[in-house]
Amino acid sequence: MRTPRRRTTLIAATTVALLATGTLTAVAAHAAPGCAVSYTVGGQWQGGFTGNITISNLGDPLSSWSLRWSYSAGQTVSDAWNATVTQSGSTVTATNVGYNGSVPTGGTVSFGFNGTWNNSSNPTPTSFTVNGVTCTGSTAPTGAPTTPPSTTPPPTTPPATTPPPSVPQTGLVGWATQNGGTTGGGNAGATTVSTASALTSALNATGAAVIRVSGTINCSGMLRVRSNKTVLGNAGATIVGCGFTVNGDRNVIIRNLTFRNWSDDAVNVESSATNIWIDHNTFSNGYDGTVDIKRGSDFVTVSWNRVYSHDKTMLLGHSDDNGGQDIGHLRVTYHHNWYDGSKQRNPRVRFGNPVHVYNNYYYNNAGYGVASTMSAGVLVEGNYFENVKDTYHLGEADSGPGSLVARNNHFVNSPAGQTGGSVAGIPYPYTLDSASSVKSIVTAGAGAGRISV
Repeated sequence: MRTPRRRTTLIAATTVALLATGTLTAVAAHAAPGCAVSYTVGGQWQGGFTGNITISNLGDPLSSWSLRWSYSAGQTVSDAWNATVTQSGSTVTATNVGYNGSVPTGGTVSFGFNGTWNNSSNPTPTSFTVNGVTCTGSTAPTGAPTTPPSTTPPPTTPPATTPPPSVPQTGLVGWATQNGGTTGGGNAGATTVSTASALTSALNATGAAVIRVSGTINCSGMLRVRSNKTVLGNAGATIVGCGFTVNGDRNVIIRNLTFRNWSDDAVNVESSATNIWIDHNTFSNGYDGTVDIKRGSDFVTVSWNRVYSHDKTMLLGHSDDNGGQDIGHLRVTYHHNWYDGSKQRNPRVRFGNPVHVYNNYYYNNAGYGVASTMSAGVLVEGNYFENVKDTYHLGEADSGPGSLVARNNHFVNSPAGQTGGSVAGIPYPYTLDSASSVKSIVTAGAGAGRISV
């Protein structure tokens, strides 16, 4: 059995209070500014890292925000989600995207990014500004009041202390962070394509590349994606009639695309392909699988995707007879996906152990949710099942049973499924959202068009 080379993991968190003087962009004049920032390095590997930032608004409501910080050791930001991020020298500026500019008092907003570092030092920034105002950790005074303060005694009931809602982790998490990590095209210059021929050529070219897809591209068959590619959809980018195949290549990222009416698979990962991240895509009305992973492939994360109007969703391991190639591989993380009426294979697993299925939303799945077969080991954790008659089970059709451990799941008009055996330990850090909150979190964030790339 092949043992993954574990990346170095660094969890660095700092909470820095924001805003002392000046005026934030807010709904009222003389607004009282104030907020706090949590900066976390959730994963770090040779040459790269993933950062997650949460801004907590302690002052008056914000209608927009711009966060700025500086790096001291040459770090760079390569791509981001839930914010637009630019960098000039050591200074990084992150601004809201259209859907998350408004932050109420007591509210939070979160975004993430991939970055590069010098493999020696990756210190956490120590100072942040929001809308040009330096952080201090408290609400700034707005001047002397024009009327004397009230002498009414304080209430006998203490104020509510409900904490702000948790913010889901939307950066790269899971198996794709292992084995050296997954960076795709990294900092390579971006090429925009809008035709099938240009897309085919760009995907199949050698060397690192960032490929941006624009508009609707009609194509057929399977387009091969070579190593060290990041494929990003611009707003509304749609692939109609064809799919992508990663065949024996490695280090590929596919994000923010809509696939429909494909004639084979939408995304096929096979022949010992490794380090693949498939994130924030929408799939519907295809012929076969949406994301099929097979033939010894490994270190894959499938996250924040939506599947609807489709039957066979995600197959992991194509044949009962392929254990010689698959055992010790097929390690995949499925998290925060929206299986929206997709009938079956959400996923169907052979041989992989551990396979991690967490914080997904299952809705009206007429066949079944998760199947563990052929000695696989599947951890089904923190998922939300609604109107699913068969949530998870062991064995499927002619395939013998695997092992399945279920914990902390939430059921609405759905039974707990079949479990048995043991599953290998999860080697990477991750944040588990409360299962009861997964429906709202996933429906608000899964699918194409929910991130800025």
